[in-house]
Amino acid sequence: MVKNMGVADRTIRTLIALVVGWLYFSGRIGGTVGVVLLVVAVVMLATSAAGSCPAYLPFKLSTRRAAPGQGGPGPAA
Repeated sequence: MVKNMGVADRTIRTLIALVVGWLYFSGRIGGTVGVVLLVVAVVMLATSAAGSCPAYLPFKLSTRRAAPGQGGPGPAA
């Protein structure tokens, strides 16, 4: 699995997933919308833990910084 998520991306996804989980389990959101949001939150947590987002692959996107000496996109000159 190709790691394509940076620290900021993973942190934001984790925070959003935790907020949605808290809202669902505290009863502030419910019904079909609540269940759908909870499933999305679980997927966000899983992709954050793995460091890879399958939706980025077809578009060749990455929010992860290239390791020094690895090349990759850098700041525009």
